[in-house]
Amino acid sequence: MARPTSATIHVDALRHNLGQVRALAPRSRVMAVVKADGYGHGLERVARALAGADAFGVAALSDAERLRAAGISQPILLLSGFDEPGDIERLRSLNVWTTVHHASQLEMLEQAPPGEPVDCWLKLDSGMHRLGFAPDAFRAAHGRIMALQGHSVGQVVLMNHFASSDEFPDSPSHGRQTRQQLDAFRSATAGIDAPRSLANSAAVLGWPDAHDDWIRPGGALYGMSVVEGRTGADFGLRPAMTLSTRLIAVNRIRRGGRIGYAGTWECPEDMDVGVAAIGYGDGYPRAAPAGTPVLVGGHRTQVIGRVSMDLMTIDLRGVPGARVGDPVTLWGPDLPVETIAQRAGTIGYELTCSITRRVRFIER
Repeated sequence: MARPTSATIHVDALRHNLGQVRALAPRSRVMAVVKADGYGHGLERVARALAGADAFGVAALSDAERLRAAGISQPILLLSGFDEPGDIERLRSLNVWTTVHHASQLEMLEQAPPGEPVDCWLKLDSGMHRLGFAPDAFRAAHGRIMALQGHSVGQVVLMNHFASSDEFPDSPSHGRQTRQQLDAFRSATAGIDAPRSLANSAAVLGWPDAHDDWIRPGGALYGMSVVEGRTGADFGLRPAMTLSTRLIAVNRIRRGGRIGYAGTWECPEDMDVGVAAIGYGDGYPRAAPAGTPVLVGGHRTQVIGRVSMDLMTIDLRGVPGARVGDPVTLWGPDLPVETIAQRAGTIGYELTCSITRRVRFIER
């Protein structure tokens, strides 16, 4: 019998979420970010479901190759940019756009042999300090790349990435860092006639001033929020993944019995303890502490003891008549992944990206 652990991908939710971000930014084109295997939902599956997007964003050229092999014809942007001169020919052959964030990339474009021009997204480091040209170097970089138009460069788009756009204007910080980054971007690009792209998912949800010509939603398309204390559902989004399994044992444990590795949880009374076929070997976070919610047969209860590689133990006191084979939901429409992530000290993005190959995927 196959292991009962599965991740059900709700393609209608993906389409709904694309519609929601379009409604939030009606004057912007939408680049659907599908990196990390579509945030763990399956690259090709997600791209087919989001066929209405204007473009796709990936982190690796191999992902662009997969999308082209799957028949995806929309523009694709390599978000982290190319790494070596030979990549330029691959960009040309795949008709893939690239981010340009460093002087070394400009040098490679200047030295590239003539060929099909590659559309380039010139990135400003407006304050995240990860990738991009510093504001005082941006205009010089723009001048260099514009000099290559018709040789190795096609259209140029100006872009930025926010560090704290999940802090909305009504947050305690009043979105101070995002305002500073917006100001830095506007100042550095003033007077340059080119399309612009600033907004990631959180900025799509909370910073309409940043929508501009292109938006680049990622997690929002999968129904997730990174805004503290709020789930995707709070923004009208629908979870695109349900992670589930089944009980494979129900055991009666006496009061004082210690559960799992290191015996970290002690039964306060005689009670039924369920064992579910899922663990960190499937991608469920080992860091999820006792008390993390799960659903058993639709009843909300909690993890007890430590999550192990293949199994977890569950408090069944509030689940009348629980038996072997009952369904267990780890996250999904009735149990937001953000809730589990908060308990585990992370974000929902990491959880969905961590699902392993032994989990069976079901598309619905």
